Amino acid sequence: MQLESRRVYTGRVVRVDVDTVRFPDGSTGELEIIRHPGAAAIVPCASDLQGNPDPTILLIRQYRYAAGGLLWEIPAGTLNPGEDPEACARRELLEEAGVTAGRLQRLTSIWTTPGFTDEVIHLYLASGLTAGTPSRERDEFIEVVPQPLSQVLARIRDGEVRDAKTVVAILYMAGFVLGM
Repeated sequence: MQLESRRVYTGRVVRVDVDTVRFPDGSTGELEIIRHPGAAAIVPCASDLQGNPDPTILLIRQYRYAAGGLLWEIPAGTLNPGEDPEACARRELLEEAGVTAGRLQRLTSIWTTPGFTDEVIHLYLASGLTAGTPSRERDEFIEVVPQPLSQVLARIRDGEVRDAKTVVAILYMAGFVLGM
């Protein structure tokens, strides 16, 4: 239970608070918490899912400063204030992958790192894709790379895909939507 909160930093994307909390055993302590508005991430499936054992996924190769280089990812982005996660997913799909979805299916929501942040990412599967025009932000350096799901799964297995939201979304889709 939170007893007190002190804001120590406000940035463009995150805020940092130091909270005084009461733990389940009755003791108290201070915790640093990164406050994040949440995000949406999308597995863009460029081929028909029905009866297709190896659909094509649009992975993106994106430069990430914090990771020290390029990462394989699915399109994702931060929720704007008051924005519905599905609206965010549709916006980010067009901005980053340059496509719109005829169908957007909610997969699940995940806590990214609950030890120090309240960030939740809402995961979706997009199908019935139509080409559009990407509108990337100034700090986004992205290449869209269509790949068969089997290759994406091999990249996860081999440690080439290490972005957590991407790993969870792809494995969730393969296991629970496609029943692989």
